[in-house]
Amino acid sequence: QAQLVASGGGSVQTGESLRLSCAASGYSNNRGCMGWFRQAPGKAREGLASIYNYAAASYYNPSVKGRFYISHNNANGVLYLQINSLKLEDTAVYYCAATSRTCTRPGSLSPDDYSVWGQGTQVTVSS
Repeated sequence: QAQLVASGGGSVQTGESLRLSCAASGYSNNRGCMGWFRQAPGKAREGLASIYNYAAASYYNPSVKGRFYISHNNANGVLYLQINSLKLEDTAVYYCAATSRTCTRPGSLSPDDYSVWGQGTQVTVSS
């Protein structure tokens, strides 16, 4: 059974950087999509970035493009999210997710298109 485990969150100050990791076990889908999402208290889950390894393509929510970078290590299957210049509004629980089958909507940042989810890692930004 596929399992994703997110890590790397923590408490940081504005302007700092973090790199989140998502280790995948039991997951081998080279035509799938993987992505990062976040959910702040009282808000809906928001898609941040996704990657479609088969086409070596990555996609970003315009609100984070230029500060967030998604990457995937094909050798060890770990998904990363590099977050630079952290802002107070980046405070949220960050989740990684993957499609269980062939990615039919590359570039989608809708949580509904992803069926395998990690447990989330908290990122707290303070001034």
